[in-house]
Formats: sequence, structure tokens, C-alpha cells
Amino acid sequence: METKDQLFIQLLYIFHASAMQAMGKLKSPISGKIEKNMEQAKQAIEMLEMLKEKTKNNLSEDLTRALDNFLSETRLNYIEELEKN
Repeated sequence: METKDQLFIQLLYIFHASAMQAMGKLKSPISGKIEKNMEQAKQAIEMLEMLKEKTKNNLSEDLTRALDNFLSETRLNYIEELEKN
């Protein structure tokens, strides 16, 4: 995998991890506590959606699949957390 492809995957992971943390699925690395901020989670998902839109037809099949997987997982978890309330 090329360096730029690895960096793109890392960028996707940053938004994914941010969303998961904001949904209370991961502990905050700063406080060590579970914290919920659904608006922040929504913004992270919107960033992934924007990346998908802006990179359409410009990514390899592997990168497109990775982006779709990160996006699907964060959306499903977001819906799950909304339904808990």
C-alpha cells in the first residue's frame, strides 16, 4: 500500500475513532472516562460522508471499501445510540 493510501486510511480512522468516542463506545484518551456527545459524533460522520462525496471515483477499490466500512459502522452505532435515548 502506498504511503498516501496509508495516510488516507489513518485519516478515516481518526474520524471513526472520534465518532466512536463521542458515542461513548471508547474512553476519552484525556479523561479516561466514557463521555457522550452525539452532536460531535454526528459531525465526525458528516466528515466521513464529505470525504466519500469529494473523493467519489478518485479512490482505489480498496480505499473505497475502507471508507464505506468506516462509514457504515459509525452510522449503525450512531443509530443504536440514538435508539437508547
